[in-house]
Amino acid sequence: MTKMTETQSIILTAGAQRPENIALPLPKGLAGAAAKMAVTKMIEHGWLQEVDANLRRGEPLWRETGDGHGTTLIVTDAGLLAIGIEPVVVKSVVAIRKHAAKTPAPMEATAAQPKQRAGTKQGMLIEMLRRPQGASIAEIVEATGWLGHSARGAISGVLKKKLALPVTAEKIEGRGTVYKLEIA
Repeated sequence: MTKMTETQSIILTAGAQRPENIALPLPKGLAGAAAKMAVTKMIEHGWLQEVDANLRRGEPLWRETGDGHGTTLIVTDAGLLAIGIEPVVVKSVVAIRKHAAKTPAPMEATAAQPKQRAGTKQGMLIEMLRRPQGASIAEIVEATGWLGHSARGAISGVLKKKLALPVTAEKIEGRGTVYKLEIA
């Protein structure tokens, strides 16, 4: 019997838990030549198989084939057995998950709203935007230590989308784009 490395075991275990037994993404820190060598050995042992990636479903790519298509890696039945998992069990779990995903969850009376934590950079950002003069990106960067793109991302991603706060933007000569939060 072939001895399995810890990295190979991690790849197979993670793949066994994903839909369609997709082995990607590989563990952090495993890239380049080391990743290629580990995957090649696993394919030789029959633990992984390279198959065409379904880009419509957003399957991760292992490599591009050069003709506009790509491949992904899946854990084979032999790979599952190598880590002590019966392939039938994995297929049953996948079927149960698919059924559960199709079954609508009961509606809760009140949806949990994300909470604002005091004393954080996010809290500081909200306070800056609540001021009558608002805050420019330069002012936010100076106060938080973030980079400009991080500040804009926090405004659009966290404040506007996640917390659903009414943030407005206005170009003001001499200050640039100034963001304000109008809360009654």
